[in-house]
Amino acid sequence: MTTVEGIVLKERSVGEQDKFIDILTRENGVIEVSVKGAKKINGKSGSSTQLLAYSRFCVDRRGNYLYLNSAEPIHIFYGLRDSLTKISLASYFAEVMRFCIKPEAQNGDIMRLLLNCLHFLEKGERDERQLKALFEFRLMSEIGYMPDVVACRGCGVYEPEELFFCIGDGGFYCADCFENESGADYMKVKLPVLSAVRHIVLSDFDRLFNFRVSEETQQRLSALAESYLLTHLERSFGTLDFYKTIV
Repeated sequence: MTTVEGIVLKERSVGEQDKFIDILTRENGVIEVSVKGAKKINGKSGSSTQLLAYSRFCVDRRGNYLYLNSAEPIHIFYGLRDSLTKISLASYFAEVMRFCIKPEAQNGDIMRLLLNCLHFLEKGERDERQLKALFEFRLMSEIGYMPDVVACRGCGVYEPEELFFCIGDGGFYCADCFENESGADYMKVKLPVLSAVRHIVLSDFDRLFNFRVSEETQQRLSALAESYLLTHLERSFGTLDFYKTIV
């Protein structure tokens, strides 16, 4: 028997009583666990296996499959269900994690990222658009797609007033150096957007959520982060499509 802590990213019913759950863990990436008699489980054990529950799971391995023996909730994030936009955005986070993180992948920072995003989303202590952009850029950086935000690729200037950010390769050019002869997908942004991206991808976790931006900067940052993630993951997400219909 093995004990793991993790967040439930997805539930799938099997038959009338059972279900499978996908759990994001620190040590083993995303694991699939069979929950026998899930519809009969009540109280704490039942809440421990619902979507977005952060719990401690005891699991047994039988052949190639994992089966739930018992579960204890650590935090259920009930507050996310107070708002349709909150639970929809959290579901988008979960769907992206489930797609990106493979079994046996070890990355405690990714687990911490999701937990922190869900915490601030539940408490309403950060703008939803800011949390979404932060999640998208930081996750991409953690899984190997960190954008090159050091300096203009043409002249090396560090703080251009305006710049063109390349969605495909993650670099940028200042307005003086930019020549889009290749037809690549670029987004024109101003320095505050670049500064926000730098903070998101380079900050220590202790400082990651401690920044504020203007309304104009937030709009451009949100568009840039979403486009960057979707381009590099090369797919769309149904939860994101739904979220965008209600905000």
